[in-house]
Formats: sequence, C-alpha cells, structure tokens
Amino acid sequence: MLYEPNTDKLAEECGVFGIYGKNIDLASKAYFGIFSLQHRGQESAGIAVSDGEDLISFKGQGLVSDVFTEDVLASLRRKKDIVAVAHSRYSTAGGKGIINAQPLVARYLNGGMALAHNGNLVNAGSIRRELEQEGYFFQTDSDTECILNIVARYRCKGPEYALQQVVNRVKGAYSVTMIFDNKLIGLRDPDGIRPLCLGKLGEAYVLASESCALTTIGAELIRDVEPGELVIIDENGITSKKIAQKKNKGGLCIFEYIYFARPDSTINGKSVYKTREEMGRVLAKQYPVEADIVTPVPDSGRSAAVGFAEESGIKFTEGLIKNRYVARTFIAPDQEQRELKVRLKLSPIPEVFEGKRVVLVDDSIVRGTTIKSLINIIKSAGAKEVHVRVSSPPYISPCFYGIDIPNDEDLIAASYTPEQICEYIGADSLNYINIEGLMKAVKGQATDYCTACFTGNYFAGRIGDD
Repeated sequence: MLYEPNTDKLAEECGVFGIYGKNIDLASKAYFGIFSLQHRGQESAGIAVSDGEDLISFKGQGLVSDVFTEDVLASLRRKKDIVAVAHSRYSTAGGKGIINAQPLVARYLNGGMALAHNGNLVNAGSIRRELEQEGYFFQTDSDTECILNIVARYRCKGPEYALQQVVNRVKGAYSVTMIFDNKLIGLRDPDGIRPLCLGKLGEAYVLASESCALTTIGAELIRDVEPGELVIIDENGITSKKIAQKKNKGGLCIFEYIYFARPDSTINGKSVYKTREEMGRVLAKQYPVEADIVTPVPDSGRSAAVGFAEESGIKFTEGLIKNRYVARTFIAPDQEQRELKVRLKLSPIPEVFEGKRVVLVDDSIVRGTTIKSLINIIKSAGAKEVHVRVSSPPYISPCFYGIDIPNDEDLIAASYTPEQICEYIGADSLNYINIEGLMKAVKGQATDYCTACFTGNYFAGRIGDD
C-alpha cells in the first residue's frame, strides 16, 4: 500500500531478488520472485539477466504483472543465462520517474553490473558531491547510484574489495542484490536494518528480501544474510564473509514484523504471522475490554486481531470486506470524499456490527484519518461501541531508513496524546501496545531492532547529518 495524503497507512520500501544457476529460466524465476515482493513497492519493477557475456535488462513503471508481459519475459530468456537480479520499487529516495527504476545497470568493456537496493543512505548527499568532484557522472537522483559508482570505481580490484569500500563509506540502511562480473552478490548493512535471506533451488542459489519469494519459486530457505555480511555466489558455490561489524544498538526495522513483511514470511527465524498474533495477545493482556466481537482492519490488522481474540476469548469476526480493485492513486481532498474512499476500499457487514460492542484491531495509526472514517462507518452500521487496539506504539518520528513515513507534522501521535486522538477518531477507547509489550511479542530486546519511529532514536544517523 502506498502512502497517500489523507490516508493512515505507510508506504513499503522496495523488494530485491537475485538468483544464480544454470539451465534455469532465470527471467521467469526473477519475475515470480518480485511478484511475491509486490507488497513492498508498486511504482516500478525491473529485471537484469546475464549469460556471462552480455547483460540485458528491462524496467518499467507500474505493477510487476503490468511491466513484464510474456513478450518482455521472452526477450530476457537465453539458454546460457547464469545470473539475474530484480527489483520492485517504492521511491523513498529519488523521484518516481522511470530513470530511477531498478536494477541500475552500468556497462563496461567485456561486462556489466546491475544493482538492486532496498533501504536509504543517510549520507548520500555528501557521497554524491565527493564522487562528482572526482569526475563521476550521475544519471539518476537515487541514492542507489552512489553504491553503484563506488563499486565501479574499485571494480578491477574484485567484488570483496569494492563492496568493502561501499561499507566503509555509506551510512544508513541497505540490502543489496547485484550482478558483478557474472557473480551474484548479496550485501546487508552492518546493523541489518533491511531484511535479506538466502535460499537454494536445486543447484541454484537465491537471495531475496523475504522468504515468501523463495517459497513462491519452490526454493528452500537456508538462512538470513547476517548484518554486515557479503555473500558472493558463482560457479564455485557460495563465499561468505563478514566485512563489517555491528556498531550500534539497534537493528532490523521492527515494522517488518508489524506491517511490511508478508505474513507467510520468516525473518530471523521468526514467523511473521505468529509474531503478529503474539502482538495481539499482548494487547489483550495489556488492555482488556468488555466487547462482543473482535474485527481487524484488513488486511494488516488480521493476524493481531486473531491473537487478541484468542487471548481475550472474544469472538473473532470479519466485519469489513476489502475491495481489492480500488485504484491506489485516488486522493481525497476533504473529509466527505475521504470517507467515500474508505467505503470504496472497506465495506461493513451490517449484520456483524448491529448492536455489538466492537474491538477494532489495526497495526498502526499515522494521520488518524482512515481509522476515524472506519469508526464512523462501523457505528453507522449499528455498532454500539468501537474500541481501538493498535499493535504498534504511537508513531512520533519519521523514518530515514527506507520507509516513507511523513514528516512530524503529519504524524498525529507526534502532536496529540492518545486521549486526544481517541476523541478525534470517535473511538470509545484507544490503546497502543507499548515498547515493552512489542519486544515481548517479538521475543527480543529494543536494542536488537530499529524503533526510531516510536522513540526518535536514530542510531544509524539521519538524512542531512552528513
């Protein structure tokens, strides 16, 4: 879901994918891989494929299924292809135009590189200025091109040396899949803010943002790529080396578990679905309420709502039906049209809500506009009470690491207390899970995760600090 003005949801970041293997239809595998990662970005998509002699690519704006017709995929298929990388994009740095679509490709004598990147570099501005002063040209306004130019500068010294220079110079969040001299490269930032996992499909190896992409193509999850780890895959198999050590107290973006990752993914050995269920259970323990039914805000609140219902003993009921064919770009300028927009996307079942006390479970509240409209819709459908429970703490700070969270002034929790928000959205009660409860649900410590959007603690720096 893209972040839109006057809505209450966040924009995902990007999805990256890579595969190395012989006698495989790599273009199709890459297509299905990023199709599985479509939830992470819907602005553009791209695939690059190499047969060891020539690197070809195709990129376009729109959904994966719109960009890659069968004719386009046929043009990317060759019998001797050995490596491919792919990307589904949501722009968190750089404009939305096709020029910034990935993978970014650089060609040179006897070869080429293709780079797919998920995350944000907080010091991209200073790196870009330095490289431009050194004579490097930039064809995009994406921070990803900083990584590509650093690698190009040191390419002749091999992938390990070149990627070591990337780690030494860039700051922020990055998970990378890359074609480099006909090798498949995987790299994750030292703090592991953005996810990346490794899988195997027969004799082929696969890298992806989430394990759901591996499952889709029939690959087996081996493990997560470690923070600061460089993975090189070629005809000799896998070479892995830790080229950077963790320096900060903070790590994986906690919102991967709360909202971004697909429920059927596994990250750091934890089922995303089960973790969200546990968030709901913790919410039910922290903030019990007398009610008749528990219903989720589809689809992101469903897992936590199941957990809340199981823990509380209150009946779980699907009361809101999602229309999956509503355009994502519809922007509503006023409250009446905003509510119409919500009704277009989510329709109530009056028989479910009539005369009921409802617990409405959602993953987050950003502006408060959507949840406000939903409560009005549910009460108009006959509900006596609506109690809101949120499986993340209040949003108080924007993100600089690859998620399109708006500025502070657009975050309702940055300016208002939960009591004030409750009154504004028209709920009978409102409670958020707290940081301690969230950490209990993910079975970790706050220092293991990036929680900057809840705390304002930007352990890996802020954009503009360079």
